[in-house]
Amino acid sequence: MNESLLSFSEVMESLSELGGKILNDSFDASAFCFTNVETDSRNVVEKTLFVPLVGERQDGHNFIQSAIEKGAGVVFVSRDDDVIRNLIEKNPSVAFIYSSNTMHALQKAAGFYVRKFPNLIRCSVTGSSGKTTTKEIAASILSQKYNVVANFGNYNSETGLPLSVFKIRGTHELGLFEMGMNRENEIGEIADVFRPNYGIVTNIGTAHIGILGSRENIAKEKKKIFSYMDKNGVAVIPAADDFSSFLCDGVKGKVVLYGIDSNPRIKFISDDGLEGTRFSVDGVEMRLAIPGKYNFLNALGAISLALELSLDAEQIKRGIEGVRILGGRSELVKGKYTVLKDCYNANPDSMYKAIELSSSIKVSGKKIFVLGDMLELGADSEKEHKRIGTLLSKTDVDVVVLVGDEINYALLGKPEPEGKPIFYVYVKGRDEDAMKKAAETILSYSEPGDFILLKGSRGVGLERILPLIGM
Repeated sequence: MNESLLSFSEVMESLSELGGKILNDSFDASAFCFTNVETDSRNVVEKTLFVPLVGERQDGHNFIQSAIEKGAGVVFVSRDDDVIRNLIEKNPSVAFIYSSNTMHALQKAAGFYVRKFPNLIRCSVTGSSGKTTTKEIAASILSQKYNVVANFGNYNSETGLPLSVFKIRGTHELGLFEMGMNRENEIGEIADVFRPNYGIVTNIGTAHIGILGSRENIAKEKKKIFSYMDKNGVAVIPAADDFSSFLCDGVKGKVVLYGIDSNPRIKFISDDGLEGTRFSVDGVEMRLAIPGKYNFLNALGAISLALELSLDAEQIKRGIEGVRILGGRSELVKGKYTVLKDCYNANPDSMYKAIELSSSIKVSGKKIFVLGDMLELGADSEKEHKRIGTLLSKTDVDVVVLVGDEINYALLGKPEPEGKPIFYVYVKGRDEDAMKKAAETILSYSEPGDFILLKGSRGVGLERILPLIGM
């Protein structure tokens, strides 16, 4: 039985706009089969479609032979030269399919694959911050009623989302896929792949402003998540965001605004600090174990979607109480110290929220904030890091350890503290030596029972500090 995710004819149809053609002089289409799709040759297994991507530094075509040796049976290429012809001659049983652009070929094939599941409920999440957390909360809730397939981690990019949708199978009832961006029209491209009919926007912030230039441009990109929505779709939009009206304008389906007081069915009960937030849905009390008002807002977006998909309060409660967020995202680590580890990503919005949360909680010992660079801010880097210094002056933090190559701008923005004095230490760099120096600083100023915030962009890798301080 041919179990291929797409047949040979379906692949060729999907690539018609890209000049798709089979390069093999003689090829048996009946033997065509792939059950897995990869862009990284290291992850290839038997019956894999290998898609070599071409970047500024690396050309995936150089790894085709390695992928074939691991079991690739189909290869997309954007070259037809002597090197490729030699590979075809050496591997006659492997289908070599040419198109003008391998990344676009991956997207087109993935989009064709999604359309094979017309009954799948298609949901997506985007936003400047909080989208992965919102997606994980929504997945936990929605899986109480539906057989859900979701992208792993933050596989949400121009290549990550197409790879993720190939995980859809006939038994799945609902697909939930996060959509991120690092460039103009990336949301547009991947929205075309999945074509969600239900969409959540978490917020319009300043993440990637160095690439897109303004929050207005960011809002235009995020809004593309609603591009393929019909009159039966639902757009879940944050009521308090200053781009809320812009996001709502032109939506073809139903608009649902969410926020602390937006839905009478959802009642806030208490902010329990590091233990999370207590609230009720239709009178059923529950607790979100992830701390922070901003994470409660993420949950409200997910709950709003769940209510539109007819989940009841008990199902929502089970989902909320079963939430397991990926490591590094507002993760509470207890031991010698109490550590709020939030170092998967950082932009001005998420940095402010983490600092404000950490300042609001009550602790018996000292507060030590370890902050790393916020990356991808471009020309706004100095200004935004200075603003962090200004914000810190209004908190109750005792010691601030700044780690990286750009975070030192925070020192330029720090006025005299409004309350008690704050001790600052700057550790330059992001390498192992920098982590050791940061750990030594923490150990010299801390005592067991102190509270530590770790917050920085993924590229800084602040989580490396934890074992160095005995956590």
